[in-house]
Amino acid sequence: MEGEEQHETLTLTSEEREKDDPMSDSDDSDDSDDEAQQNIQLESLQTQLTDNPSNYDAHLQCINILRKTADVDRLTKARELMSQIFPLTPTIWQQWIKDELSLNTASSPEAFSRVVQLYERATFDYLSASLWCDYLHFVQEFDPMVHQCSPAGISKARDLFERALTAAGLHVAQGTQIWEAYRLYEQAILLTIHESDGQAKEKQVQQIRSLFHRQLSIPLADMNSTLIAYKSWEVELGNFHDVSIDPIDSYPHVASAYQKALEMYNARIHLEEQISSQDISDSERLQQYMNYLKFEQSSGTPARIQVLYERAITDFPLSPELWLDYTRYLDKTLKVGKIVSNVYSRATKNCPWVGELWVRFMLSLERGHASEKDLAEIFEKSLCCTFPTLDEYLDLFLTRVDGLRRRITFTRGGDPLEYKTIRDTFERASNYLSPYMKNTNDLLHLHAYWAHLETKLGKDITAARGVWESFLKTCGSMLEAWTGYIAMELELGHINEARSIYKRCYSKRFFGTGSENHSGHLQLMVTL
Repeated sequence: MEGEEQHETLTLTSEEREKDDPMSDSDDSDDSDDEAQQNIQLESLQTQLTDNPSNYDAHLQCINILRKTADVDRLTKARELMSQIFPLTPTIWQQWIKDELSLNTASSPEAFSRVVQLYERATFDYLSASLWCDYLHFVQEFDPMVHQCSPAGISKARDLFERALTAAGLHVAQGTQIWEAYRLYEQAILLTIHESDGQAKEKQVQQIRSLFHRQLSIPLADMNSTLIAYKSWEVELGNFHDVSIDPIDSYPHVASAYQKALEMYNARIHLEEQISSQDISDSERLQQYMNYLKFEQSSGTPARIQVLYERAITDFPLSPELWLDYTRYLDKTLKVGKIVSNVYSRATKNCPWVGELWVRFMLSLERGHASEKDLAEIFEKSLCCTFPTLDEYLDLFLTRVDGLRRRITFTRGGDPLEYKTIRDTFERASNYLSPYMKNTNDLLHLHAYWAHLETKLGKDITAARGVWESFLKTCGSMLEAWTGYIAMELELGHINEARSIYKRCYSKRFFGTGSENHSGHLQLMVTL
């Protein structure tokens, strides 16, 4: 009974406490109101994204609201959707990974693999030394082989560190973070080697020394601190008992490389200060980046130039000028390769409204002997974008046709299905552009090119005539359209057909005042 009385007393006390607490119902009501408000906001944002999937701010707001809820699946889907359309900033990726780790300890192989994939995608989108450091620390902590310093684990970790150095090791302001993390890892390995294994210990010492030497040859912030750390490390090893001996003097090539790197760093200090200044506008800072890039291109190495471009696009991802400049540089230096196609992929995601980026993306893929499937995919993606001028749409169609033409021309025994792709592309271009470019030279040149390829590649004169006849139905008031048609027939030696087309011109009214010099055409007509 005492237990029941106690339970009853506790129950009553709890009920009384809820009644006495005026905030209890209010808190529940507030939570309910907040949830309702969030749902309304989410519905509105979903509508916006349905109407315009490229609404960056709507994606971001949707993710921020979902982070406040417990709906993990919807949050993940929202992030995946945004990632399909845009490269994500390092901050967004770090939030995503943080949320993933809060749900899983990453101790299971599945959870570990998911986080690794997120880090791989994150380091692909933009350059971030801190993100690379997070990735490296994560692998060291949660990868069993790496954590246990097994031979396979050490090899795996070193490969990842070297990738990080390739990506961010030349970052003047932040590259030191990667180098220091790498050295700390190698020094931790040294501590695991037993004193009796002198050979292994010496090999590991050389590994650390090599890292110091490599870093000291690169212009980075805090170079003097790195030099002091190196000297202290050598002294701690007991290699230099005489304090008057400078360890770096024992390696003349290192001393020379360090001095050169220091001079390079000093030459860049003012440029680094300008791009990191908070007292100037974004347009001024972008211009400072462009000035820095010109300096590097005149005196730097391709790898250093590329890192600076990556830093610039991380700060200014929506600058067409910057992406165009970056891709032009890569086209000129690397020309082909995965690096170039990756940059174009990010460029067209960030600035999908710039037709030139899509055109050059397709040309880059063609130079790299990409498959027809890949080329067609990029072309179709480009047509889903909105460009400011019709000329950009025309350039895309012509670039696609040119690529297909080259493939047929340089492939012995061209596939007729492949030529059909050219014809289909011309038809799509004509259907799309004709209503907006009626009676223009650009539309005329498109159809003239189409008719030319029908005769040369398609070997179908009937189809070529069909192209001209179709064009004349909508643009028959252009004298150039008729002369183009006649020129094709004459080139093929079809005199009677050319004469017939001339006769059809007699009753036509053409653009102009009547004062234009068409004597050449008249003379030819008389001759025929």
